Amino acid sequence: ISSRLETLYVMCTQLNIVFLYKISPLTLVEAQQGNLLSWAIFPVQFFQSLILYFCAEPLISPCSPHALPYFKSLRLNLVAVTFFWYGGEKGMNAAVRATVRVGLYTGAKVYFVHEGYQGLVDGGENICPATWESVSMMLQLGGTVIGSARCKDFRTREGRMKAACNLVKLGITNLCVIGGDGSLTGANQFRTEWSGLLDDLVRAGKITEEGAKKSSHLNIVGMVGSIDNDFCGTDMTIGTDSALHRIIEVVDAIATTAQSHQRTFILEVMGRHCGYLALVTALACGADWVFIPEMPPDDGWENHLCRRLTDQRTRGSRLNVIIVAEGAMSRDGTLITSDQIKKLVTDSLGFDTRTTVLGHVQRGGTPSAFDRILGSRMGVEAVMALLEATPDTPACVVSLSGNQAVRLPLMECVQVTKDVTAAMAEGRFDEAIKLRGKSFENNWNTYKLLAHINPPDVKSNINVAIMNIGAPCAGMNAAVRAAVRMGIIQGHSMLAVHDGFDGLAHGQVEPITWTSVSGWTGKGGSALGTKRTLPAKLLEEISHNIAKFNIHALVIIGGFEAYVGALELVQAREKYEEMCIPMVVIPATVSNNVPGSDFSIGADTALNTITSTCDRIKQSAAGTKRRVFIVETMGGYCGYLATMAGLAAGADAAYIFEEKFNIKDLQVNVEHLVEKMKTTVKRGLILRNENCNANYTTDLIFNLYSEEGKGVFDCRKNVLGHMQQGGTPTPFDRNFATKMGAKSVLWLTDKLRECYRHGRIFANSQDSACLLGMRKRALTFQPLNELKEDTDFEHRIPKTQWWLKIRPIMKILAKYDIKLDTSEHTDMEHVIQKRRP
Repeated sequence: ISSRLETLYVMCTQLNIVFLYKISPLTLVEAQQGNLLSWAIFPVQFFQSLILYFCAEPLISPCSPHALPYFKSLRLNLVAVTFFWYGGEKGMNAAVRATVRVGLYTGAKVYFVHEGYQGLVDGGENICPATWESVSMMLQLGGTVIGSARCKDFRTREGRMKAACNLVKLGITNLCVIGGDGSLTGANQFRTEWSGLLDDLVRAGKITEEGAKKSSHLNIVGMVGSIDNDFCGTDMTIGTDSALHRIIEVVDAIATTAQSHQRTFILEVMGRHCGYLALVTALACGADWVFIPEMPPDDGWENHLCRRLTDQRTRGSRLNVIIVAEGAMSRDGTLITSDQIKKLVTDSLGFDTRTTVLGHVQRGGTPSAFDRILGSRMGVEAVMALLEATPDTPACVVSLSGNQAVRLPLMECVQVTKDVTAAMAEGRFDEAIKLRGKSFENNWNTYKLLAHINPPDVKSNINVAIMNIGAPCAGMNAAVRAAVRMGIIQGHSMLAVHDGFDGLAHGQVEPITWTSVSGWTGKGGSALGTKRTLPAKLLEEISHNIAKFNIHALVIIGGFEAYVGALELVQAREKYEEMCIPMVVIPATVSNNVPGSDFSIGADTALNTITSTCDRIKQSAAGTKRRVFIVETMGGYCGYLATMAGLAAGADAAYIFEEKFNIKDLQVNVEHLVEKMKTTVKRGLILRNENCNANYTTDLIFNLYSEEGKGVFDCRKNVLGHMQQGGTPTPFDRNFATKMGAKSVLWLTDKLRECYRHGRIFANSQDSACLLGMRKRALTFQPLNELKEDTDFEHRIPKTQWWLKIRPIMKILAKYDIKLDTSEHTDMEHVIQKRRP
């Protein structure tokens, strides 16, 4: 290929033609020099031939009748990427939208396959071209707009031959499949048999040899859509987070009535072969017990369950919650049903007990912000994977690891998923938990620690203080609860500090017990009280009270003020020996602006609030003339909320501080929106971060769009304000906060052992004061002093922010003609590790 390119370059130079070479295939590139116009595209890595076509007629316009035949002949050669969906989970429409629009952006022709595999077999109108407008206004819709159906025909070779024939006739050689392991396994079988199917079709005279040659291989990329999150290799499947939203809404509603009447509630959730929904629900609501298929309870669990429920009532709890996965079973393989548990509790304890089976409620509703963003990111990655695929590339599945999109071999993931089922059937339950992946295993270990281990009789004589700093946010209370209970389990005495550093300076410190934090997971705001006051001017008083209350370690939960305040305490160690204690900062702020962590507690709740509000705002204009909405979001100088809400709600633009803009950029945005509004598009959405620019205010942007859009659309503006800080925490924030709180205390416990010298605690090393944060794929502890270099203290943001690389996706999905940065190439990873013989 290199030698051919050199030859072509020489030819082009001699012919006075501009030579164009692109690593990523884009739409037709036009170049004109002198009296010669050329069209050229060079997808060297993706297709096996180099397409180069010259139109020698002088000054031919691409739209002129003379150029049309050349344009069409070249265009047909580029129809190489087409997409197909199977399934119906919430968030799939976001994946459909992203895949279609990025596919069109790259110059591919994109098709919908309606009704899943059945549509693939039946062909005809079931396989139709997708357009940019055909995926508008679908982000907020649940299910899948192109339909899904089970198909017996596709399980037969004859059915797969029909499907292959339909694809070959349309020149389709790439499939993007969204579904569970069954759907994806079927797609891989289709790919494996492809050559044989084409040979049979040629012999039967249904396709020509030339048609078979053009479609000689089939590329497959999968995206996993399943609310059960039962596919190994990914932390989260499309639809899971939305299902958790529905479940938690029900749990919160049930908790109020159960508490009033002192009842025990048994909630059955989906999960025939996987207990993810049940497990995360138990963590997110602080359930007393959870039954999952991966880890059946030990023999004699009936007595253990009754003792635990009685113990909770003795401690003052007015309700009990038991979560049951529909596939829960005992060690001997018999099913454990919610009715069986109800009979046990009623007969043995006499508790007033109710059961609720959620059923398909979990599948319905509007997709969460997380699922919309996940679907969009996976859709983009799926297109890139198809474009980079070669005949030798194995079928892959696009997965999520931490906050990173990764590609994994499809059949390896399917094999590990089957290995989990085999491990459960053979009674190897610990192995089944590990095979589910790190995320599942961490959830299970956290649940066990918080729910199934009784506090030790011997105390550690360690006092750990917990405080909230900065603005309140949803999830703070869940982190406090987990930290308190984990500390008590470790034998520590836990102290609550009210009103942040102010409270610590004025002695607002009191013991906090196990029952004190009951029911805190679902509470918004800060139950401890919080203030923005920094400790620099209160160091004398704070050091005095640390000594007075004999505080040996400190958990600081909050936003940028918590990070800066902890730094000030560390700097004060030189003067105040009392500050020489282990400290850990847990980032909790809607702004998501704390260095050292990709995510902060509370940001997901705020993001969902913004997204759902934008949905309602856009819906408010239904039936009226074309309208554009200008929405101002919080975040300080950090544009995380504006950017991610823009991606989740389908915004046309999101103005942020990190990405500078001027009047020319505003002009381009306005003109772009005016042109879009002249088509079938009737809604526009512009998001503006509150501090993106001191001069280009929300009012100015509103006035600009209103003036320039006259005669085409009208404008409305909305300032969301503090509603973004309120509300009950989302399942993600509850689960994230619970794991962060528990992990922080375990780290402090280990650090206290290291720092115990000569009968007292003395910690003055850099790694004794850390921030616990999510870094790409793992929770890590980072010394506070090491984070200073990555901090813009003036604007209260990190200098490097991972989500900035996602912004081009939002612009491409809004139909801007920009370059997509593919410098961070995603290589195929493996999930099957070498095992000992």
